[in-house]
Amino acid sequence: MLTRAPLTPRPLSLTPGHGELLLDERTTVGASAPLDGVLHWLQSALRPPTGLPLPRSSAGATITLALDEDLGPESFRLRVTPDGATITGGGPAGVFWGCQALLQLLPPAVHRKAPTAGHRWAIPALQMYDTPRFAWRGLMLDVARHFMPKHDVLRIIDLMALHRLNTLHLHLTDDQGWRVEIRRYPRLTDVGAWRHESQVGAVSGAPADGRPHGGFYTRDDIREIVAYAGQRFITVVPEIETPGHVQAALAAYPSLGVTGAPQQVWTRWGVNRNILNAEESTVDFFTGVLDEIMELFPSAHIGVGGDECPKDQWRDDPRTRQRMAELGLTTEQQLQGWFVRRLGDHLAAAGRRPFGWDEILEGDLPAGTTIASWRGSTGAVTAARRGFDVVSCPDDKVYLDYRQSESPTEPIPVSIPLTLRDVYGFDPVPPELTAAEARHVLGGQATMWTEHADSPRTVDYLLFPRLCAVAEALWSPPGGDFPDFERRLTHHLRRLDAFGVEYRHPSGPRPWQQRPGVPGRPATREQRAEHIARLVATITTT
Repeated sequence: MLTRAPLTPRPLSLTPGHGELLLDERTTVGASAPLDGVLHWLQSALRPPTGLPLPRSSAGATITLALDEDLGPESFRLRVTPDGATITGGGPAGVFWGCQALLQLLPPAVHRKAPTAGHRWAIPALQMYDTPRFAWRGLMLDVARHFMPKHDVLRIIDLMALHRLNTLHLHLTDDQGWRVEIRRYPRLTDVGAWRHESQVGAVSGAPADGRPHGGFYTRDDIREIVAYAGQRFITVVPEIETPGHVQAALAAYPSLGVTGAPQQVWTRWGVNRNILNAEESTVDFFTGVLDEIMELFPSAHIGVGGDECPKDQWRDDPRTRQRMAELGLTTEQQLQGWFVRRLGDHLAAAGRRPFGWDEILEGDLPAGTTIASWRGSTGAVTAARRGFDVVSCPDDKVYLDYRQSESPTEPIPVSIPLTLRDVYGFDPVPPELTAAEARHVLGGQATMWTEHADSPRTVDYLLFPRLCAVAEALWSPPGGDFPDFERRLTHHLRRLDAFGVEYRHPSGPRPWQQRPGVPGRPATREQRAEHIARLVATITTT
């Protein structure tokens, strides 16, 4: 039997006599050697808010961490009696998620960084068992449009861990910035990490702010982010965009482009017509980039982008047409497929799995490729039926940069309204898949694009509490009860308060969360559905 956590674990059964476990100066913690890292994390989570020493005990600990190979790797059991608590997992990750459940049973102030008065650190006596529905429970974070400093990324990782999300898809490059140091190509960050201004608003004629923006992560920054996430059982999946969304790279190395003309890092939002050329030297450039990315990121999956690549430069360029003839290709879609396939084969040869947006289904893909299905469910259905694994992230369910209501006070309103109820209804598995096909759905992820989120405060507002709903949809069985979720969310918001999250309140945006006078680009669901139908017309679902 399962709880509907990760929001608020509910006791499945009370222990005889009920009661509670009171944490005080006598409380000790203990675990076997394989769980040393989880034990250290638990101590570091409990000590600051409680002020308790929580020393390690070799025997008879108050809180005990244990392993049981009969459980799944992320599954856990939690048993609390007045004498002690035992968290048992099928693997270290399961024990870690059980520790998160334990924290949720304590007062919300457990998420503060120093002791505050008036809290009784008691855990109700209970027994529970929990296991996730999906192995991929993720968040895509765009740090290319607006750079997010390292300490803010680490904070996002902590918030993901709180909600038992285990995959951070880090969108590191785009037209507006290149955010990761590549030693063999230093101009990617010397030039490509900086733009002289940014568009303000979502319409094509929106003004610019005249303010330089930029930043990037050094190799040591990336190692720290990856290690910090790993300690919390979160995998960081990097994405390097190709062959479109590349103007930051073209600003650094113009010879990579179709025209070869000098470029600036793009200051506008939207789909950019400047794309990579199809020369062998450009493929070599990006396989070299991917070699350094694989050094930094141990993840099985490596993102190669593949989305929103206009083909008009290829179509109008004599050299590209000659190149297509040399390769035996007749369409620009085949050329994009060839480019992505070359990168995918390079990753596969290194033992990694290519990961790309659903546009790459228009071409030939290496075995082992995983598809991020964002344009509705068409990509998920097509990929699963063709034998490819899928991560579902449909824009009409989990694009958390979309506006949260029809209210005119929503800041820079983009696309359709995605309410908390809408997001809670997310199910990664399209209903038209057979059981065998559905096994290709690894899970899902929320998507946080940052064109209009120029600060961590704005990211907070757009993510929460909708990310709480995504987390529950990815962990728990299908068919959740939204009124029950809303009831539990009332208490969970107190945890977010203690954590310092500037979420959207149920009554709407606070005055400082609004952006009066900055134009958005709202759409109806009918308009969005028509647009997506046009975009996926070249993908077959058979």
